[in-house]
Amino acid sequence: MIFDFIKRFLPRGLYGRAALILILPIVTIQLVVSITFIQRHYEDVTRQMTRNVVLEVALLAERVGGASDIASAQKVAAELGQSLAMTVVLPAENTDVTAAPPARFDFSGRVIVATLHSYLSDLVAVELSNTRRVHMILKTPHGLMDMNFDRRRVSATNPHQLLVLMVVTGVLMTLIAVLFLRNQLRPIRRLSRAAEAFGKGRVVPYKPAGAIEVRAAGNAFLDMRARIERQIEQRMLLLSGVSHDLRTPLTRLKLGLSLLGDDTELQALGRDIDEMQRLLDAFLAYVRDEAVDEAPQMVDPWPFVQSIVEDSQRAGHNVSLNGVPEQGPTMLRAGAIRRAVDNLINNASRYGSRINVSLNVLSRSLRIVVEDNGPGIAEERREEALQPFTRLDPSRNQDQGSGVGLGLAITADIARQHGGTLRLGVSESLGGLKAELILAR
Repeated sequence: MIFDFIKRFLPRGLYGRAALILILPIVTIQLVVSITFIQRHYEDVTRQMTRNVVLEVALLAERVGGASDIASAQKVAAELGQSLAMTVVLPAENTDVTAAPPARFDFSGRVIVATLHSYLSDLVAVELSNTRRVHMILKTPHGLMDMNFDRRRVSATNPHQLLVLMVVTGVLMTLIAVLFLRNQLRPIRRLSRAAEAFGKGRVVPYKPAGAIEVRAAGNAFLDMRARIERQIEQRMLLLSGVSHDLRTPLTRLKLGLSLLGDDTELQALGRDIDEMQRLLDAFLAYVRDEAVDEAPQMVDPWPFVQSIVEDSQRAGHNVSLNGVPEQGPTMLRAGAIRRAVDNLINNASRYGSRINVSLNVLSRSLRIVVEDNGPGIAEERREEALQPFTRLDPSRNQDQGSGVGLGLAITADIARQHGGTLRLGVSESLGGLKAELILAR
């Protein structure tokens, strides 16, 4: 539970997490060392130095207190004070010294005041308003004695220098670590962009670089991309041969039947050949994957979808385009996307009388929605509907069209080539099927 809460505040990117791994130990070490230095070492040194001064103050107070009269006491105070590097005034001229607490960030001042009070029972007040001097009032048999001496005698000189040095060094090392981290993560980010682009059907130049492991991953990616491209090329060559070898005998059969006459049986055979021709064309259209050979281009989505809808309207489909025209050019294979949207519109017109097309341009995706008022597809059969050569006779009346079950499969394949997906659902406005074509930008 706690780990899940912490994860919400952690960076999600590799760069942010790696920077956190490097910076967090540096900051932690500095905090630990700083606290240890201030609260232990620095306070202990200050306390020890203050005790040494306490001995001198106690000696001075004892000698002054042992004097027979005020004149003798003043003489002892002046002579001994000069030897101890202290300024002594007896009796004290300023008796309004208050025991004001040290400044908020005067860490050593608190230790000095506490140590002086714990060892000097006759101490009246200590003032540290002047950070360079210690001013104190001591009670003696001859009156109040005013004493002040150099602050450096009871606390370390320039203690902040160590902290400043630690901070400066920490910032410098952090900058060096960030620069090193950027150089190490740059090849990973280039590999990520190349893999993402290839997933969308684009091939971008990429050269392995960086650490040995990153180079190994980059070389593996290049090998994989080369194998996939080689398989696609071989499939295109195979399909070209299959298309030529099968179409030729089918054409000869159709020609031969046409020469035999108009017998009913011959007409039935002709229809069978036409069906074989149509199935062959549909199969080749599916496996040929024409989008692979098409170069991506910058396309303005709204005019592009609007032109598809207008073409469908001229073809006699009752289709309308909804939404607000939005700007935002997107890198797409225009021919493949047009084919995908046409498939959705044709599929909707086959089973419904009204079709609505809507477009939504988001920051990272492009969503084209096609809805109809047909019977729809049951939820448990939507995954099956995306499989090639699937005919859902019970839910989508097959007698209304001559589909072979490839329209949705081709559209889903085109969506995957663009780093997206095809989702099927229920239209809230028309009650029929809602097909969402989601493409990555």
